[in-house]
Amino acid sequence: MAIYHFSAQVISRGKGRCVVAAAAYRSAERLYDERTGLTYDYTKRRTEIESEILVPENCKPEFSNREKLWNAVEASEKRSDSQLAREINIAIPVELEKDQQKALVREYVKDNFVDKGMIADISYHHDKTNPHVHIMLTMREVTPDGFSKTKNRQWNDRNNIKEWREKWSEYANRYLEMAKSRERIDHRNYKERGIEKVPQIHMGPKVYNLKKKGVTTRVGDIIRQIKEFNRNRNRIIVATL
Repeated sequence: MAIYHFSAQVISRGKGRCVVAAAAYRSAERLYDERTGLTYDYTKRRTEIESEILVPENCKPEFSNREKLWNAVEASEKRSDSQLAREINIAIPVELEKDQQKALVREYVKDNFVDKGMIADISYHHDKTNPHVHIMLTMREVTPDGFSKTKNRQWNDRNNIKEWREKWSEYANRYLEMAKSRERIDHRNYKERGIEKVPQIHMGPKVYNLKKKGVTTRVGDIIRQIKEFNRNRNRIIVATL
């Protein structure tokens, strides 16, 4: 069953984050951080991962290299609390084949981010029951010489998230239709759709892997409680009809 999950966060140096480390982890690669002299090696991750970088037309060729790209981002930010990248995490419809999933993500990312001047570092996590994608986006516009000296503050407009969420459902549903699947996703919450159910929360890969190992977690317990509550509520509604 196709599910809708779309979350966004900012990777910030002020929170002790390193964008080179984040890129290495999501892509399952080995990357060297020039600023700290540390090497981050996640090549032994067992998850099936594919990655690629999409760049605007006026981008320096070297920014298609993951290590060079994120080291350049680190070098362009001087403040101790700098915002280094925006990350978007999206669940991909399991009904689509891998090639269809990647084509969907590429088209969505190009139209909504790359064509607006952002570089997108995409990591596809091909989990059989929880396929998802991590999209790391640069925060500064690209120029032929590198990154602009000032950030495009319009990219931080809160209304963008709403538009990006809605656009994802449109793109995904179009691909589901082309794949002749009856499944559809909806970016709206239950309240907006007039559905009286408790909304489910996203399990995420870490909790899912622990679940497969038989390890109980707080998130897993909450998910089970929500499912049970909604099942019982449906039984009561049916019984009163």
